[in-house]
Amino acid sequence: MNIIKTMSNKYLIALTIASSILASCGDKTEKEKEEIVDVQDTIKTTQFNISGELFSVPSPIQTALLIQKSGIIYDKTVLSASNKVNTFSTDYARSLNLGIYGADLGYVSLYNQTQDAIGYLASVKQLADKLGISAAFDASTMERIQKNVTNKDSMMVLVGIAYRSSDTYLKSNQRNDVSSLILTGGWIESLYFSTTAYKSKPNNDIKYRIAEQKQTLMSLVKILGSNTSAEVVELTKELADLSKIYEGIQFKYTFVEPTTDTLKKVTYINSTSEIIVTADQLSQISEKIKAIRNKITNTTQS
Repeated sequence: MNIIKTMSNKYLIALTIASSILASCGDKTEKEKEEIVDVQDTIKTTQFNISGELFSVPSPIQTALLIQKSGIIYDKTVLSASNKVNTFSTDYARSLNLGIYGADLGYVSLYNQTQDAIGYLASVKQLADKLGISAAFDASTMERIQKNVTNKDSMMVLVGIAYRSSDTYLKSNQRNDVSSLILTGGWIESLYFSTTAYKSKPNNDIKYRIAEQKQTLMSLVKILGSNTSAEVVELTKELADLSKIYEGIQFKYTFVEPTTDTLKKVTYINSTSEIIVTADQLSQISEKIKAIRNKITNTTQS
């Protein structure tokens, strides 16, 4: 059994992600700084309102940043092949795989893989066209993505903006069915990234990221539960089965009074969070998300 102890981990991770982007961008123009502020929202969470209930789902970019920060090298084999667009024959498959390709685009952009980024950008555009939601991707932003495909910093900002603007468009046009599936596809791919990365190079940050998806998974099951189509019902069942594995993961928060260094004018957070997760639970999560993801991408499981 493994117990991960952290000091307000969610807040530290969010701050680390924000700091990483800001540090990597260096001296920027005022306009670029505005765009960086915009992308901070997209890398944290996406808000989803179902029947008046608000859900938060983390952006796939957040996970990709954590994986790179952990010192894990670029691995193209974890991505869904970008040349399979024409094999997705239903809007259900197209929506989920658009989310998966969006996560892949963020991943390859973060690692500055220009040629791969071009391929995934083309796949995203094709799937959007097939779904009839091309307008969800702002034309000027897409053009700027194409022009900046060799610039990692600009790509991360622009992919974040596109991620947010497309979600906003779908919600405002009452395409929640498509939006929820895109969101789910991106989440599935990012969890797959995490479990694969943990196998490659185990560390507590990635372990924590996998474990903390317990609440997000419950939210996704609720979000998809309002869709009664046979394919979505089956996917919801698969995710509910994954949620059962997560039930055994325990969270414990211990409040400790903060301390302040008046001389330095710094306050230290002393509260801790504990996550109790076993190697067997991590293994089961890894295998289940792999099976779900491979079924969506039509990949033969090895």
